[in-house]
Amino acid sequence: MKPIVPILLIGSAAILAAIGAGYCTNKNNPSAAAQESAPASSPSVAADNSARQPRHGNHEGLDRVRMDNPENSLEKEYEGFRLSFNKKNKTPDYVAWELLGSEADATDVSRTNNFWCDPDIDGCPTPEDYKRSGYNRGHMCPAADQKWSLQAMSDCFVMANMCPQAHALNAGAWNTLENKERQWARRDSAIMIVAGPIYTADDKETIGASQVRVPGAFFKAIIAPYVEKPRGIAFIYPNMSSPGNMENYVTTIDYVEQLTGLDLFYNLPDELENEIESTSSFREWNRKH
Repeated sequence: MKPIVPILLIGSAAILAAIGAGYCTNKNNPSAAAQESAPASSPSVAADNSARQPRHGNHEGLDRVRMDNPENSLEKEYEGFRLSFNKKNKTPDYVAWELLGSEADATDVSRTNNFWCDPDIDGCPTPEDYKRSGYNRGHMCPAADQKWSLQAMSDCFVMANMCPQAHALNAGAWNTLENKERQWARRDSAIMIVAGPIYTADDKETIGASQVRVPGAFFKAIIAPYVEKPRGIAFIYPNMSSPGNMENYVTTIDYVEQLTGLDLFYNLPDELENEIESTSSFREWNRKH
């Protein structure tokens, strides 16, 4: 964990004030939840002839995250993203993925809307848990980033990738940020993204028979590790309408780590990690070239 640098949020005090039918488990094979592999239980898809372009490979393992308290969590790698699912909250601790510029422009696959419960994930909610709850099934890794592969598109609709998200945020500022990320991936050739919920002790609301815990806020941590001068940025949005310029919600990756107990991008060289996690310049990120 890096030293925390003072930052400007909406202000930060305002954001922190704003934070403020059964499981789908594999009863016959308890050990399945401990296996980390591609989800054999995901909905079957037609033969997928699309091949993902190779990763850049300069910084291996950037989708790996360390956690302060991993005892309630299970990591699993799906096609196109990795996540840690928290069986106590019934939501991911985080979802991490690399977005290539070519993937941001992909049109190979259409959105499926086929939400599914992974029986390998202990406590994974069902789609019905969100019905009539007042919340959207909010993707952490968005479907629009997964149009390069049938399997990736199918996998991103797993309920382990969802959080209860206010519609005003899901269709508003969160969607705007997702679109901006695709612009950045096109410009920088590839970016790494980690997204997830932020909980405080006051977040006691749950939805559905599975009692999915509603987070008070969400984070995105983004790095561009392959540009000439690597950089990082993070955003925190309260789980409600988040009006105004997205720059108002900018923070540092260090601050996200402080709030969540996650250690992000720890496989970067230490000097580089310290630099890009302690600083954030929306102006630099928002430039066109």
